[in-house]
Amino acid sequence: MNTGPHHSADSSARRGGLAQLLRVAGRRWAQHEGDSFTQAYANSLSHRLPLLYMVVVFDALLVALRFRSEAPIWLTLFVPLLLGSFAIWRAFYWRPSAVVGRSLAVLRRDLNAMSWLGAFAGFLFALWGMLLYPYGDVAEQSFVHYIIAVTLFSGILGLAHSPLTALRIAIAITIPTTGQILFSGHPNAVLVMMVQVVVTTILLLVTNGHHRDFVKLELSRQQLVRREREAAQLAEDNLLQATVDPLTGALNRRAILTRLDQELERPGSPDTKAWLALVDLDGFKHVNDTYGHAAGDAVLAAVAQRFATFGRIRCFGRLGGDEFAAVLDPDLDEDGVRALATEISESLRAPVLHAGAVLRLSGSVGVHRMDGRSASDCLERADAALYKAKEQSDGAVIVFSPDDEAELQTRAAITRLFNDSDLADRLRLLYQPIIDGETGGVTGYEAFVRWSPDGERWLAPGQFMALADATGRTGELTRMVMARALRECPAWHYGRTLSINLAPRDVTRAGTADALAKLVEEAGAPAGAIILEVTERALISDPRRAESQLQTFRSKGFRIALDDFGAGWSSLSQVHRLPLDMIKIDQELSRALASDPGARTLVGTIISLSWQLGIDCTIEGVEDAAQAETARALGIRLMQGYHFGHPEPAHVALAAMAADPLTETVSLWA
Repeated sequence: MNTGPHHSADSSARRGGLAQLLRVAGRRWAQHEGDSFTQAYANSLSHRLPLLYMVVVFDALLVALRFRSEAPIWLTLFVPLLLGSFAIWRAFYWRPSAVVGRSLAVLRRDLNAMSWLGAFAGFLFALWGMLLYPYGDVAEQSFVHYIIAVTLFSGILGLAHSPLTALRIAIAITIPTTGQILFSGHPNAVLVMMVQVVVTTILLLVTNGHHRDFVKLELSRQQLVRREREAAQLAEDNLLQATVDPLTGALNRRAILTRLDQELERPGSPDTKAWLALVDLDGFKHVNDTYGHAAGDAVLAAVAQRFATFGRIRCFGRLGGDEFAAVLDPDLDEDGVRALATEISESLRAPVLHAGAVLRLSGSVGVHRMDGRSASDCLERADAALYKAKEQSDGAVIVFSPDDEAELQTRAAITRLFNDSDLADRLRLLYQPIIDGETGGVTGYEAFVRWSPDGERWLAPGQFMALADATGRTGELTRMVMARALRECPAWHYGRTLSINLAPRDVTRAGTADALAKLVEEAGAPAGAIILEVTERALISDPRRAESQLQTFRSKGFRIALDDFGAGWSSLSQVHRLPLDMIKIDQELSRALASDPGARTLVGTIISLSWQLGIDCTIEGVEDAAQAETARALGIRLMQGYHFGHPEPAHVALAAMAADPLTETVSLWA
């Protein structure tokens, strides 16, 4: 009967089943993959494997000594030397100090090779024991089995973090040794075999359980590390968000204030403290309005980059908008800090290129020595110096001085008085005539407001309007002036006009036109007799909104005069867009008329423009006959100034109008 093919098929099936079983066992007993696990396995094994290899050396030495007189020298000397050398080399290779410095790729290679290398080494150790077996009696044979079992058990326990290696070593040792003892005729063969197999199995299961616990612990550790890393990243992100301006990468306002507090806490005399510089970009609003916010952002980022190029700046940041702050080296004296601030200002004049456009602007700088006050006090003084610099010229540099300190204290006291005062009790109005240069008659009056902080000193608008602006009382002040002027000086009853000055914020504040129109209506005055004077400053801050508001004033019946024309912005090309009835030429040009040909040329240009637009001109600040005659020769009809009359109380203006009443309101715009 031919059984060959069936026998071959059965053998193949058994080999396939065994291979499948080994693959399943390999997957269940394999180590976890991943860089973190590779490092964890290697670190743990580096503390166990050297001890395990020392056990192998010790056990091999004991066996060799026991059989030194019975077995051949090659089994009791050369083979133990070979096994011991291999074990010592592997122990040295796996020492912790060596493992720490290895790359993950090398560690991964070592761990992958360990299971087969360990199984091969275990098999060689067992084979050596089996070769010695025939040379001993029952006691020596039992000793061999004992040593092999102890070595195996030690290996399994030592390889708790590499259970697949432990499994392969157990198979490589247990199968040949148990087979040998069963067929050797040992009197306790079955018991020895059972003990070895059972204990080996239990230790393997315990080892695998330890490995699972290790994996869980390592996964928990990795999760904790990830959470700590995420928390650290979140803390770093929060710190950046809390301290860094996202647009420029410089410190933000909060961080700058913190640094200022730290600088103030440094020990030392006031003259050893750092300098605080505030920088405001001149022309930034124009860039934003003309080229868009993206261009403005590019400018701010470029400014921050330029700050970073200066070595004597301790730190810098963006306070908000287009204002920056920098802490400067305390070793600089006043001349040195002024020179550094000038360098900073000059660096800001370099053009910024954005989307094909060349953006040009400058930076005014105010500097203050941080001499022991609070951060807010230091900022206030640096800001006062900055304000003074901006009043001088674009790109100016001002270092806060003792005189500035005295002025600041005075202004602070006046600010408190203004903020706390009842404006109705501390205001008075004076009225200056506006003259028809051809007839010499009075065509109207302009109301000038005065405020007293103490009932004795009376301050002009230039001395307190900034306070009204800072305290948010400009609207209240304007309404109060309008109401009082309408009540005190009803010039329309005498055929004259009444001019009222508006603050810049009045021109852009919603609701101003309605509020003023209501006051005029309640006073029974014709709106056409009221001239509202606006300054060029109001038009600069928000040209589009200002133009819209002026149209609203005109729709209410008011007449509009552009005051102080020629003093600053004075863009002749923009005047035709505005709903104006009059241009009032600034008094600085008036003073220069008689002596400066350039001033006369400019005034002539303004007059020509006003004629073309169909609006009239008034010249302010005429102080003598020469100026009046020059203005008259240039074609100016309406004039105002000390040459014709000083501002006087309402009763003086009323008396003058009563003595020379007009039958109808003078209209020079018809």
